[in-house]
Amino acid sequence: MGDAGLLGEVGPMGSGTVPDNPAQRRVEEILDEVTRSGAELGVQVAAWLDGEPVVDAWAGLADRASGRPMGPDTLVPAWSTGKGVAAALVAVLVDRGALAYGDPVARYWPEFGAAGKDRITVGHVLSHTAGLPQLPPDVTPEQLLDLPATAAWLAAQEPLWEPGSAVGYHAWTYGVLLAEILRRATGRGCDDLLREELAGPLGVADDLLFHVPDRLLPRLATCEDGGWAARLERMPAGAPFFVCVPHGVLPVAGLANRPDFRRTPLPANGVMTARATARLYAELAHGGGPAGPRLLSAPTLREATTARGRGADRMMGVPWTTGLGFLIGDDSSPPVRPAGGFGHSGSGGSTAFADPAHRFSFALLKNRMTTSGLDARLAHEIRTALGLTDS
Repeated sequence: MGDAGLLGEVGPMGSGTVPDNPAQRRVEEILDEVTRSGAELGVQVAAWLDGEPVVDAWAGLADRASGRPMGPDTLVPAWSTGKGVAAALVAVLVDRGALAYGDPVARYWPEFGAAGKDRITVGHVLSHTAGLPQLPPDVTPEQLLDLPATAAWLAAQEPLWEPGSAVGYHAWTYGVLLAEILRRATGRGCDDLLREELAGPLGVADDLLFHVPDRLLPRLATCEDGGWAARLERMPAGAPFFVCVPHGVLPVAGLANRPDFRRTPLPANGVMTARATARLYAELAHGGGPAGPRLLSAPTLREATTARGRGADRMMGVPWTTGLGFLIGDDSSPPVRPAGGFGHSGSGGSTAFADPAHRFSFALLKNRMTTSGLDARLAHEIRTALGLTDS
């Protein structure tokens, strides 16, 4: 039985200006179902095919306490879905010669070369093979969000394994390390780079973010827990997962709603709209264009989406394949990304990906952190309605 009684009035169903089609209608039906039942609070879904939007829908609430409805312009904390956005940003900068995947991190950040890390490359960091997923076990949110101090701490650490030899999810350190690498390489912050080099040219500068400026806070959704926190806490106390995500900084609703977390530009995470995210991946599904202004060359995108790390992840304990900041394909059951697709998912069920074989992109964002499998369900329903296959 759902908790619709707790939800109260759901927000209005919405759809954008996409032509009427079976995929749009099916998504609207599912969003009505999951928000009215209380399984979800607020949801946005967007998809593109062949350079055109084919799904644009939203439903439910952005904030339960105020009753503010979810809308197409609501900014939703999407957690590690932002890692894929960061990967796209790095690819653009690589394409322009600002840095290179094969360069040692110490080329830009000399202190990082300490403790046997002189051979760790930018590509190792992006592919989660650098051997630096760890944070202090007693780290607090305040300490994590002091990015210069956290970066300095990581610069002094020894890698936990030979760089490049294994995959281990750099849940938080991916963002800390990238923010510092980008600052050192370009002299600019990752938030400014995202706005000026990626989101701005796509026309989504206020919709694809690593942090939320004060002027955009009225558009921000509030997160709530829907069983996600309990899932994390049920993990064995000695699980490797807690090496990369110590208990004090678990990705749960309470952390997402903290003012200091919202305003810290940490590219391990993202705050975005489904429209903007699907728009980005539509470009990537076309090899960097031509759904709009060409973001980057096809060779650079191929390099970014070629498998670099394979096998059981040392932190997560599950098999997956990593590219240079993107997850490639999907070994989960049921899968979210199709074979040959690339993108990233985030805690609580948000996700986005590109399917270059069909020039298709998909984004699902939601503010109730659950383990419902809505991501795989919606991706499958849309692809089925559009007649797409994985062949």
